[in-house]
Amino acid sequence: MHAFDVLGDPVRRRILELLADGELSSGEVTTVIRHEYGISQPAVSQHLRVLRDSGFATVRADGARRLYAVDPTPLREVDVWLERFRGFWENRLDALATELARGRRRRRDPDPPAPPPAPTRDEQT
Repeated sequence: MHAFDVLGDPVRRRILELLADGELSSGEVTTVIRHEYGISQPAVSQHLRVLRDSGFATVRADGARRLYAVDPTPLREVDVWLERFRGFWENRLDALATELARGRRRRRDPDPPAPPPAPTRDEQT
């Protein structure tokens, strides 16, 4: 399954968001997903299997529990693919950051001091 097919499903994206905060048991994942999406435990298990089989998640046994975690390898591959498109939004994000900084400065110092007057010709010589 292609990475974007895996990530195209909102339930799988949400599971990855949960796992990004740290390792979770399948029961913990199921509780959240069942509450948020109203799907059955077997359906959640199927999504976990897709994530595991496609390399987006790892699983390890801890007694009777199965603990899932994010495997960042396929996410890095997605990141590499997205690199060619970053120019479409990075400049805009940089401009937004500049405007936000200006707004913070204005709120902090609403009346900045006036710049000194330019020297006259007599002062320059």
